[in-house]
Amino acid sequence: MTVLGAPPGSRQARAAVSAVDQTVPLYRHLRVADQLAAARALNDQWDAELAGQRLSALGIGASARVGRLSGGQQAQLALTLALARRPRLLLLDEPLASLDPLARQDVLGWLMTCVAEDGLSVVFSSHVIAELERIASYLVVLSAGRIQVAAAVDRLLGTHLALTGPADRVDDLYRQVEVVTAQRAGRLALVLARAGAAPPGWAARPVTMEEVILGYLREPAARVLPEPGLEIMR
Repeated sequence: MTVLGAPPGSRQARAAVSAVDQTVPLYRHLRVADQLAAARALNDQWDAELAGQRLSALGIGASARVGRLSGGQQAQLALTLALARRPRLLLLDEPLASLDPLARQDVLGWLMTCVAEDGLSVVFSSHVIAELERIASYLVVLSAGRIQVAAAVDRLLGTHLALTGPADRVDDLYRQVEVVTAQRAGRLALVLARAGAAPPGWAARPVTMEEVILGYLREPAARVLPEPGLEIMR
């Protein structure tokens, strides 16, 4: 097993990975300039220009005390520090929880720019499905401590359909297609199915990522996993 081609825990592996979680790890008693200096001293790779430009654009002054910044500004600072290390892989665990909607959009846009321009890979953990729909190319759904879905987003959306039809014909539908989950609403049934086309008597439309995620969470026995021997990340 390797992390980006290097042994786990090695100096090369640590240098290639940055992480930010919802606790926003910072030295809150320091001023922003001192936080930047500490980060520069602790890392072999450091892009001072990137950090300076980003914080200037955000209006975060070098003399400001970190602990007196707003929660959103602290999250922005932590993300700036993580990216200034110029990692190959960025791990983000609910990093936008303290940001307002406009700031969340700004951060997501910045991340997508980094992905496009620098070839950065991002593992992004979030309960906000709308964020995942905007940025995710590969989806992993965890439920009750196990992987329930692990597949490329295009593959998931291309192999599932949302079906609508008579509720009294749901039992027959199970014999025609692979039903992930079925919900009855009066005389109608709403079904998430793995299918290339709708069976006779059923209306079909493309699914959204939200419908796929919620469908598999409703049905713990249903799973979409990588092919045997396929690693999600190398």
